[in-house]
Amino acid sequence: MPPTWARRIVLAPLVIVAAVAMLALAPLWLLVALALTSLVPGRFRLPRVLWLVTVYLLWDAMLVIAMLALWIASGFGYAIRRPGFVTAHYRLAAWGLRLLFWIFGGVLRLTITTTGSEEPDAGGRAAFDALFAPGTPLIVASRHGGPGDSFILIHTLLNQVARRPRIVLKYTLQWDPAIDILLHRVPSQFIVPSGFGRSAHGGGARVEEALGRLAAGLGPQDAFVIFPEGGNVSAARRASRIRRLRDAGREQLAERAEALRHVMAPQPGGMHVALNAAPDADVVFIAHTGLDRLVTLRDIWRELPMDKGITMRAWRVPRSEIPVDIDARSRWLFDWFARIDDWIDTQPPGR
Repeated sequence: MPPTWARRIVLAPLVIVAAVAMLALAPLWLLVALALTSLVPGRFRLPRVLWLVTVYLLWDAMLVIAMLALWIASGFGYAIRRPGFVTAHYRLAAWGLRLLFWIFGGVLRLTITTTGSEEPDAGGRAAFDALFAPGTPLIVASRHGGPGDSFILIHTLLNQVARRPRIVLKYTLQWDPAIDILLHRVPSQFIVPSGFGRSAHGGGARVEEALGRLAAGLGPQDAFVIFPEGGNVSAARRASRIRRLRDAGREQLAERAEALRHVMAPQPGGMHVALNAAPDADVVFIAHTGLDRLVTLRDIWRELPMDKGITMRAWRVPRSEIPVDIDARSRWLFDWFARIDDWIDTQPPGR
């Protein structure tokens, strides 16, 4: 990654210039896109993509400008990490995600259904909200499958259940100026995925230490967000995970990982240190389906407009039911991802 000063001085202004340029040229690129539509199979895919790119650039630029104003208001950064300004950044993120999902949901024809009961049509939404009721810190462990699923989860936490997420995410997302600036001003951790070895000198150990620091001091309205799979499901990642389990002498877990159909073997290290750092936290597991088939850019292009219903399912586990030993926690985590895998099997095809 470029150093922080370069991202602030170069990338942040660049996204504003790009947004203004795309908006100014909108009539031209719209005419060209419509003219090419007859040559490109699909339902106005090219105009939709160009419009969404323009909207996202404008959204990113708007957030960058708003955060510049907050930086100035904080005394040119002097008080930027005080509680009032952290709250202001969470509110800005909540508003920005509401706006983004309103526009993208309309263009892509996406719907999101949340449930915390076995029968979604029997008060499922209310049951989902109740699982996140404030008063107890939460560790939210979600599957990772499909483009934008982390955005959907954070949008749900901020705007539906009023939780303040502490987010673990891949370091490359710092290329996005709005995400980069915002998540360096609220509790979050950018990481370089590197496995889950036990070595004190390995990259995995350093990542786990950083996650432990992030999870420490969780408040009653906070939610530590982690994706135990470590990335979106792919054949290569699945095979690598199984091979590493075997190399570590965990044959039983490797066999269980081979039996998973929709999710990958979870990596227990991050969950273990988060649970140790937040001894009063319950755990909420999140499953979702609807974006599973969207793995490559070709898949996303083929599915536009998506016309998809995304279903999100949650389970809450009280602290008293969570094992203490790391090996027992590994088996417990596998049990939950096997349950998520089975739930995905029950969902209608094409969702």
